[in-house]
Amino acid sequence: MEFFFAVLAFVCLLPCGLADFQGVALYAVKQSLQASDNQLRDWKPNMVNPCTWSNVMCDPSNNVISVTLSSMGLSGSLSPKVGTLKTLSTLSLQGNAITGKIPKELGNLSSLTSLDLENNRFTGEIPSSLGNLKNLKYLTLSYNNLSGTIPDSLASLDNLISLQLSSNQLSGPIPQKLFQISQYNFSGNQLSCGRDLRHPCVAEANSEGEVDRTIAFGQLKRFAYRELQIATDNFCEKNVLGQGGFGKVYKGVLGDNTKVAVKRLTDYESPGGDAAFQREVEMISVAVHRNLLRLIGFCTTPTERLLVYPFMQNLSVAYRLRELKPGESIVDWPTRKRIALGTARGLEYLHEHCNPKIIHRDVKAANVLLDEDFEAVVGDFGLAKLVDVRKTNVTTQVRGTMGHIAPEYLSTGKSSERTDVFGYGIMLLELVTGQRAIDFSRLEEEDDVLLLDHVKKLQREKRLDAIVDKNLNKNYDIQEVEMMIQVALLCTQASPEERPAMSEVVRMLEGEGLAARWEEWQTVEVTRRQEHERMHRRFDWGDDSIHNQDAIELSGGR
Repeated sequence: MEFFFAVLAFVCLLPCGLADFQGVALYAVKQSLQASDNQLRDWKPNMVNPCTWSNVMCDPSNNVISVTLSSMGLSGSLSPKVGTLKTLSTLSLQGNAITGKIPKELGNLSSLTSLDLENNRFTGEIPSSLGNLKNLKYLTLSYNNLSGTIPDSLASLDNLISLQLSSNQLSGPIPQKLFQISQYNFSGNQLSCGRDLRHPCVAEANSEGEVDRTIAFGQLKRFAYRELQIATDNFCEKNVLGQGGFGKVYKGVLGDNTKVAVKRLTDYESPGGDAAFQREVEMISVAVHRNLLRLIGFCTTPTERLLVYPFMQNLSVAYRLRELKPGESIVDWPTRKRIALGTARGLEYLHEHCNPKIIHRDVKAANVLLDEDFEAVVGDFGLAKLVDVRKTNVTTQVRGTMGHIAPEYLSTGKSSERTDVFGYGIMLLELVTGQRAIDFSRLEEEDDVLLLDHVKKLQREKRLDAIVDKNLNKNYDIQEVEMMIQVALLCTQASPEERPAMSEVVRMLEGEGLAARWEEWQTVEVTRRQEHERMHRRFDWGDDSIHNQDAIELSGGR
């Protein structure tokens, strides 16, 4: 009854036209998703125009065209009222905890081009009504609890570019036409491919005996070594994009003119041979997220292990911060904020939505790549180790880059999600300052060669402007800078147990829960610093006595 009067008040306050039914629908969505008082607080019945609401975009005619409610901690169910938003082209609810069935009324959204419900708790079948969405290009339903078969109606979506249905409880055959889509992932289900052994989801041998390049559901390809040799001009040094702990990365061009990045591993361990290596890369390929670098394929020979990725034309965050060529533009502050959030979401996915979970172990600006829209794409994940929660985290070799490695990992060799959180915190400081994690040039002015210590000192002195990258020319919001530094310092606490999980980092970057966590940290940090200074004074007193000439003489032989 309360909801009825709220909607009635909403309708009475609105002028006749488009805004009224759109606002009613959106308010119903908010109510059914059980948004808290801090979430969608401007979605109110007495607000005249829903086009002014947060996370809502409209066209010039006040038609709602986009609703994005990603990673907001929403629960409840999705209201069927959403189906009345006929002009909606983008609906993104990924990364929440939404339950219940996917409303069949979504099939009424004739303008919809992108539907993303990934990482929720939807149950029941995929509505066959989604086959009515003739303009749909991207359908992402991965990591839910969907059951039943894949509707044949999806095969009629001629404009569909990407279909992501992995990690559900789907069963039955896959409509064969769906294998003609450019990007698809059906892994993590109990699906069958039909009776045709030449179907794309079955590996086969061609007439020359090279294994076919199409393997399993994730479109993971097995390349011939000669193919990659030609693509990289015989792994020519002029094509080297970078070099890290796992080997060199080469720019390459395939026979169909597709640009790729080929990682040539120099330090790999696969005691089970090719089969074990293939199983590992197939597990990596299942980790599909917009902020993770997609694995295209691989190649193995008796002496080579190679991985093939899409080429990222804007290279890495490290390049954009410190290695720009004359004439190339810097990364502005809004883009840096977007990179910070995108990277956090990618790591959250690896830690909390992959099974077994994936620990990166070398999070840094050089391993965060940028696509054509400067969106963050985390690379190099899964190469160090796939960590099974049932097994020990002790590793035989510490991976990573000095200045980015968490202290407990360096001293014990034990890695966990919180070692990645530490590296992420250092990466945030790189984004804010533009500087390297270790810079020995600072020895000329101070003792803090570590970026973390340098920033902590300036933060204590309340010299935030001295922290920010000078290349930004003061084009930034100082409050947003302060927020990002606070998140970074919370992530880089010495004790791994005190660092936030990546899901909490995402929420803090979105403005939820940071203030309370920061206040708690400051109280603890002040106590620690006072204890440190007390011990330091005691050490200095003892040190002075050693270097006092009288003391030395008195302690001599008598």
